[in-house]
This record gives sequence, C-alpha cells and structure tokens, in this order.
Amino acid sequence: MNDPKTPKLAIEVAYATPTKQKIIVLHVDVGCTAFDAAVQSGIAAEFDDVDLTAAKMGIFGKSVKPKEYELRAGDRVEIYRPLVADPKAARKARAEKSRQAADS
Repeated sequence: MNDPKTPKLAIEVAYATPTKQKIIVLHVDVGCTAFDAAVQSGIAAEFDDVDLTAAKMGIFGKSVKPKEYELRAGDRVEIYRPLVADPKAARKARAEKSRQAADS
C-alpha cells in the first residue's frame, strides 16, 4: 500500500469524546476503505475506548459500511461512539417531563 507510484488521496479521520477531539490528515492509496484509513491513522492509540472493529463509521455524517466504502479525495472518516441512551426512550422521557411541567 505504500508504493510511491500509486496515486494518493488526501482524507481525514475524526473521533471525538465530550472532552477530546482529534482529526488526523492522511494520504491514502486509491481504493483504501474507511476502515483501512481509520487503522492507518493510529487514532485508536489516542483514545482508550475506540474499537475500530466494532465502531460504526460515516463520511460527513452519512453512515457507511467501513470495510466496503472506498474513500474519495477530501472524505472525512468519522468514527462514532456507541449511544449512551436509546434515542426513542430519551425523546419519550423528555416528552413526559414536558407534559408533567405543563400540568403543574
């Protein structure tokens, strides 16, 4: 993958926690997948909680299959953290709280 004759793509790999964010700029071979770029970036060494084999990933907010999506120049691979709460349950709890506040 490190053949100097192979055309390279400039991409970014990003991960964030509530207290720390990191964006790593990489030049990868044409045909590199989102997963491969995440591994090559070394970002997992920066964060204790990153499991690249299980993490969901996306490109500019759109979910992709990391081992299938071939990167394009300028793509930003975003590594997503697992959800802390189920979004449906959280919405339901907020609605119930608003309802109770309105009844008071």
